Amino acid sequence: MKQFVVLLILLVQYNVCAQDTFLYEKPPVFPNCESVEIDVLQQCFNNNIFTHIYENFKIPQKALDENYKGDIAVLFEVDRTGLFKVIYIDAIYNELKDEAKRVFALLPKVKPATYNGRTTYKQYSIAIKIPLVNQSKILINVTKVSEISKLEDAAKTEFDSINASLRTFENKGYASQLNIPFTHSDYSKFDRNMNLVGTNSHTASKPFVYEEVSNYYDFKAENQKLKKEANTWAGKKLWNEHLVQLQGEDYWFTIDPIFDLQVGKDTDADFSSTYNNTRGFLVQGGLGKKLNFYASVFESQGRFAQYVNQYAESLKAFGPDPAIIPGRGIAKRFKSDSYDYPVAEAYLSYAPAKFINIQFGHGKNFIGDGYRSLLLSDVASPHPFLKLNTKFWKIKYTNTWMWLKDVRPEVTEDGAFLTKYMASHYLSWNVSKRFNLGLFESVIWANTENRGFDVNYLNPIIFYRAIEFETGQDAGNAIIGASAKYKWNDNINIYSQFVLDEFSLSDIKGGEKSWKNKYGYQIGVKYFNAFKVDNLMLQFEYNRIRPYTYSHNTIATNYGHNNQSMAHLWGANFSEAILIGRYHYKRWFADAKLIFGVRGLDFNDGTDNFSYGADIFRNYNDRPFDTGVEVGQGIKTKTFNGNVQAGYIINPASNLKVFTDISFRNFNPEAITASTFKSNTVWFNFGLRTDLFNWYFDN
Repeated sequence: MKQFVVLLILLVQYNVCAQDTFLYEKPPVFPNCESVEIDVLQQCFNNNIFTHIYENFKIPQKALDENYKGDIAVLFEVDRTGLFKVIYIDAIYNELKDEAKRVFALLPKVKPATYNGRTTYKQYSIAIKIPLVNQSKILINVTKVSEISKLEDAAKTEFDSINASLRTFENKGYASQLNIPFTHSDYSKFDRNMNLVGTNSHTASKPFVYEEVSNYYDFKAENQKLKKEANTWAGKKLWNEHLVQLQGEDYWFTIDPIFDLQVGKDTDADFSSTYNNTRGFLVQGGLGKKLNFYASVFESQGRFAQYVNQYAESLKAFGPDPAIIPGRGIAKRFKSDSYDYPVAEAYLSYAPAKFINIQFGHGKNFIGDGYRSLLLSDVASPHPFLKLNTKFWKIKYTNTWMWLKDVRPEVTEDGAFLTKYMASHYLSWNVSKRFNLGLFESVIWANTENRGFDVNYLNPIIFYRAIEFETGQDAGNAIIGASAKYKWNDNINIYSQFVLDEFSLSDIKGGEKSWKNKYGYQIGVKYFNAFKVDNLMLQFEYNRIRPYTYSHNTIATNYGHNNQSMAHLWGANFSEAILIGRYHYKRWFADAKLIFGVRGLDFNDGTDNFSYGADIFRNYNDRPFDTGVEVGQGIKTKTFNGNVQAGYIINPASNLKVFTDISFRNFNPEAITASTFKSNTVWFNFGLRTDLFNWYFDN
């Protein structure tokens, strides 16, 4: 392609000697050419250009080390004031381009070219030969110039000026309004920096934008530490750079391939192997300083561990498609025992002012400082959203409006999935340099009776519970919550969440464990640089949610989307303890996770069809009793999930990783039913992944 550009530039020019007969034209004149005859003015100009290059051009060390031989194509002009302007340079090394620009910047101002006695511009193209030789006797090519207007002048050079405006790529994404792809492993790298005692950061509402985190973490410097020495184009693209990266004066964008290629073995499955085959592309960039864009498209086929496949098929939507892949979307059958599940995520991010960021797109959001969120999580499929982040003083205020789907047969009308809406806001307040308090509330309502999107919920400063009463208590399902975080010191912080679906003070005082007391809580601690080991993070978290939380008597207004919870992926009626360790060293990383849980599941055996409170999609009026409600009621099931993963970051720019992991899962219910049975799984995996989102296989 570069050779074609050089050839094209040379072909569209023609030799100045062919124009010597046009006595109306006069080329630019160097001071030492003023006394020469008109017919040799052009040659004098040529000689000055090449002599200047020969005397001033310094071949970069990189070209010398690689014994480079070739040409540098330069397109330049002398404007109407006699100044030299480089329009375009094509060379194999950026260092050669930079040197050519430097040399041309040293040229003195000359008398401009004239046409019929009027000053005009002239364009020239030359090829600087490497190794350097004295080219002063080689004729230079020039574009034919006629008397044209300023508007025509600008129009005729518009395309070339675009090339001339290209800059050496610097990753502007590190200070942009783009989201940092939310993966727990990658976010742990800068978690400590944002949680130092005295910072005014807000870490619950995720994903973060780069501009926000760059105040605490130097992405450019950290990535520079990971840079590998690579001299070839292929080496640079493999180890350090985006596949396509382009930057102009007021725009930039990158394009990268997406891969998630895995192969593994499930010891509990009756098929030979597990696999995932994801291909796609990622485009991101910016227009000006305030507008950024992101789009990723995934085409995937896969077969997972047996328990994941069974869970995916238990989420099946109305219609012929056999499964919903957790966290991804509806899947078609691929071959006889695999799934085909395409996914697309995209958004626009705009900052009209320093303290406001607006995002509109298709993706997921998360609220919390823990591994789980009891308020708003990223375990469900991507969905359309509109988000408004406002940050000022010690406050960050996040408003999110979401368009969700209920895909169960009982709410489907004429074969169409039921649309429902969710509006939430989260207020984060740094009370002191150590203590943060967050307040949360949300409401879900369905598009029943053509209600559509209720404009009452567009007001970002509102108490949704009051609106629910105003529009009718059955009009929506309102949930409130709170979070808190305390920075014990720079290396230890304690975090918590509390969610409240319904609350009856009289029933609490009665001590009869009423079903009405639908709430849950989380408490956790993070230990950064644990035991004085740099980049080692240890985390403990405990979550407990009472039965019937997130469910509703109008089943379409449950707290879910695509048959998946919008909070904890286990729904309700459970308790769990989580231990996590994360470590990274240069490009190497390792993660370990242990989850111990107790869940209460429904029998659904034809005799006992009651809802015991774990399934948020069931009507809570189907309960077996009103009092004596306890966590773990129903089929008490002890679960254990363990995972150890280690890997190497191939390319930090695209976050391409090679990894291997092993998962352990023990599912031990006290009673066996058609859908609830014991399993003991060991799942080995090896893969290559562009890490852009969280997989949750601990269902």
